[in-house]
Amino acid sequence: MNRKEDFTKAILAHRGLLFKVSLMYTENPQDREDLYQEIVYQLWKSYDSFNALSKLSTWMYRVALNTAIYQLKKSKRTLATTAIDPQMYHIAEHRDHADEENLKRIYSQIQKLNLLEKGLILLYLEGKSHEEISEIIGISKSNVGTRISRIKEKLKTQLTN
Repeated sequence: MNRKEDFTKAILAHRGLLFKVSLMYTENPQDREDLYQEIVYQLWKSYDSFNALSKLSTWMYRVALNTAIYQLKKSKRTLATTAIDPQMYHIAEHRDHADEENLKRIYSQIQKLNLLEKGLILLYLEGKSHEEISEIIGISKSNVGTRISRIKEKLKTQLTN
């Protein structure tokens, strides 16, 4: 296989994570599509630099999150977000109405987090280990644990008020 075929397979295999990052940092479908395309472009530009010292998905998350944050800062526009679809996080289909309302409240509060906090909680909800999150975000493993604990506490406080 050649570079182009390898890259295409990687994008197809991990398009879900690219979509999740695009969804987390955009408000409307056009912005989401633009960000998705920019992430794919940045992945293509840096594909040769992937050295397999980390998992492909870890590297792709790092590029996707950095691209999303850079694009938002570059545009210097107000951050507009959209609600996260709970099904994206593999939450059970069969839940009662109270659970549904609680999830909506939680995701509403997640949308109020800053850019880094959103990235951290997205990866945490994806079930990534502190070590993987550390590699993706570029902070120490202990810092990941501290920040996630603070985010959880922040969300808990916001939800009880």
